[in-house]
Amino acid sequence: MHDFLKRLPKAELHLHIEGSLEPELMFTLAERNGIELPYASVEEARAAYDFTDLQSFLDVYFQGMSVLRTAEDFHDLAMDYFRRASGEGVVHVEMHFDPQAHLARGVGLSVVMEGLDLARRHAERELGLSSALIMAFLRDRPAEEAMSVLEMAAPYWEMLDAVGLDSAEHGNPPARFREVYERARRLGIPRVAHAGEEGPADYIREALDLLDVCRIDHGVRCLEDPALVSRLRDEGIVLTVCPLSNVRLKVVERLADHPLPRLLDAGLKLTLNSDDPAYFGGGMLANFEACHHAFGWDEAVFRRLAANAIEAAFISDERRVALRRQLAACH
Repeated sequence: MHDFLKRLPKAELHLHIEGSLEPELMFTLAERNGIELPYASVEEARAAYDFTDLQSFLDVYFQGMSVLRTAEDFHDLAMDYFRRASGEGVVHVEMHFDPQAHLARGVGLSVVMEGLDLARRHAERELGLSSALIMAFLRDRPAEEAMSVLEMAAPYWEMLDAVGLDSAEHGNPPARFREVYERARRLGIPRVAHAGEEGPADYIREALDLLDVCRIDHGVRCLEDPALVSRLRDEGIVLTVCPLSNVRLKVVERLADHPLPRLLDAGLKLTLNSDDPAYFGGGMLANFEACHHAFGWDEAVFRRLAANAIEAAFISDERRVALRRQLAACH
């Protein structure tokens, strides 16, 4: 099964590129930029990647991204992940990035965009790996700030495959960002949002009704609302589920307790993703293998999950056809 899951052409729809920062690269970039880290060694930094909840993770996450200063840094960050992912059979990556977190540190949007765009072109040329770019708004920051960032991104609107909504859910409902998402809709930019991870099922409904999203990131708490489950199934809304992330952030205690099998049994369209692989125990292959061990899924289930991701990805029709063929040829 390991060999099959590695060969399986996997599209990752839920990745935070800042969350792919491995401690080794963190130290390399810190030295390059003359930044003093609060960790004495790579091992000490890795030991800090231990959390009790989403907020304690975010504290370490924002500390890590402090080493990202130049376009070269963002290029190196993305390429480091793209190479690892490609080695695990990942053929397409959709990466969220958090411009507000960088702007607050004095790193301009042009720096982030230049570095990530260069990495995307580099990955396609070197690895044959396609990618998409999702500009995420921090939901624990004011909606007015998100609107300002969206307008600031005007020179890059055509480069954005979607906008998203991430960070701490508690007390930060999707409804606060209705106007921002309406502006994105008028601009013709697709929309996704984190909902139903630590937040209630109602947040999923808000994201659908008020933000007009085409995908829900996480969404695992939908099972608390049977009517919502029926709606998600009937409308074919894709949930980008992140199994190992849910364990590390205590959404569930053990993967064996995860609602993934019940979500599948309910007929929902699911995909598997790594979320923040450097912090949550591994990339796409680790997540797929963990689900095999926890749930005993066979090849047919993983083919269906891989197919769901290909169909829901922000890619051209030509690329989708190519990935369908690649999946069909995988044995």
